[in-house]
Amino acid sequence: MTAGPGPPAKPVSASRVVLSHLMNPADANPLGSVHGGVILRLVDEAGGVAAARHARRPAVTVAMDGMTFRSPVPIGSLVTFKASVNYAGTTSMEVGVRVETEDLLTGEIRHTATAYLVYVALDPAGKPCPVPRLIPETDEDARRMATAQARMAARLKQRKA
Repeated sequence: MTAGPGPPAKPVSASRVVLSHLMNPADANPLGSVHGGVILRLVDEAGGVAAARHARRPAVTVAMDGMTFRSPVPIGSLVTFKASVNYAGTTSMEVGVRVETEDLLTGEIRHTATAYLVYVALDPAGKPCPVPRLIPETDEDARRMATAQARMAARLKQRKA
């Protein structure tokens, strides 16, 4: 890749985040499973860390695509949030977060949800600022980047409508 304006390009691996959280009774909804809002907060936390790592600046959440929970999360589960930057534009980044639930007694791991969030990097004055271009390192990274570019284009089209 040729050098362009803005910070130097970074590989996807430079921003990967794995955050694990043991779900306790304080995280429960009235039905005894983990409250969806707890999962959403941790998705945003993991995504925000990945975005800040990539930009090396504060990053704020601009958008989150819909998220479908594939199964309830029981209290006592270890929930792991795997986040990485899928696409970097001029000042914004799309971060994908995969949520997995582990039963600590059986070792069973279930894919619980996937979310795509958009963050914008901020300069010291709180204004959007340039972020590094993203360098895919694997075929999977390249696939994620291509699908993220399509989602970003759809978001921009929807915003203009």
